[in-house]
Amino acid sequence: MKTTLDLPDELIHEIKLRAVHQRRTVKDLVAEFLRQGLGMAPLGEAEKRPVSPMVKTGKHGLPVILCAPSAPATRMSAAELLALEQETQTEEDLKRAGISL
Repeated sequence: MKTTLDLPDELIHEIKLRAVHQRRTVKDLVAEFLRQGLGMAPLGEAEKRPVSPMVKTGKHGLPVILCAPSAPATRMSAAELLALEQETQTEEDLKRAGISL
């Protein structure tokens, strides 16, 4: 069932950050938190994937993905990285919309 909640920004930020660190969806994480808060038994053990050693939390609380010193991204300018990110997001949006490239 879908529902809309108006939650404080800092709470949403923390939920999203935890979801990234636990490699889970926000939906699954929030459902687990609600079950815990209501004292309900979990629906079986949720599959918790180990956090990758390549992901850490940066000084501003955002996830940082580490890469090898020889990774192609280390040789790209900020403009090139942004262009690559935009291209990837456009491809994902088109795929979700059912439009082939």
